[in-house]
Amino acid sequence: MATVAINESLVWAQPIPVRGHLDAELQLVERCLAGDAPAWEELIKTHSRRVYAICYRFTGNDGEAQDLSQEVFLRIFRSLRSFRAGEGSLGVWLTRLTRNLLIDHYRRTKSDRATESIEGQLPMLEEKTAMSARTDGLLAGREASELLQHALQKLSPELRETVILRDLEELEYKEIADILGVPEGTVKSRLNRGRAELGRLLRRHKAAV
Repeated sequence: MATVAINESLVWAQPIPVRGHLDAELQLVERCLAGDAPAWEELIKTHSRRVYAICYRFTGNDGEAQDLSQEVFLRIFRSLRSFRAGEGSLGVWLTRLTRNLLIDHYRRTKSDRATESIEGQLPMLEEKTAMSARTDGLLAGREASELLQHALQKLSPELRETVILRDLEELEYKEIADILGVPEGTVKSRLNRGRAELGRLLRRHKAAV
């Protein structure tokens, strides 16, 4: 199977990009499709950290997140011609593609995930992903991040992905609705349920210590 080389420093070092103008994104896509190697490097450099962060938050496993990130960029390479600037930003299109791959991955590994312990799956990572005060206000620092990750893994996939996209990746409701293919009202409902469940899990832990 072909692989896409992703510079590890890019995964950790790049800030989450501000969504740019659609015309600039379209130019970047056109350069990529024309075989411009620097354009591909720019696309990966710009989006690799967000892709990795979503994959890690969804799986809770660094190795899986790295592998899935490479699969995402392989899919981008194969399907970039399907991107249409008029249908939303490149970031939203790419996040939708990432989400679809994660759902496929979850379905493939569902039986394993049902019996696999979460313990030992959280390696020491640089805590650079912004987290909403709604979900980690009870806790602080590295402990907060690890406990949040544990709690996220206990949510259903539909609640988990909604919380990740809104509270961790800070996307707008409309963007999340476009990515998930559901009405904005459904996004808000899932978000409220996900936040409530996370709060319950975190309060339970606080009461136990």
